[in-house]
Amino acid sequence: MTAENAAALYGRISADPELTQALFRQALQDPSGALSRIVQIGEQEGLPVTAELVKAHLASLDDGSTSHWLLKARGGL
Repeated sequence: MTAENAAALYGRISADPELTQALFRQALQDPSGALSRIVQIGEQEGLPVTAELVKAHLASLDDGSTSHWLLKARGGL
């Protein structure tokens, strides 16, 4: 599990607007569940990550929409 996996997974999720919206909605209701779902997606995609790697990658981004997403979902992320 590497930071590169987290970056690649973020790219794949970002490329799928429907999945991105579903994760956003889940994060509003269940932030830790959304994080678990991201980890699960990583396993399915052959890009294993930990919750900590996902959090670190998201925190490293300088992206307004991601920052907005994190503010909404900050309870579990």
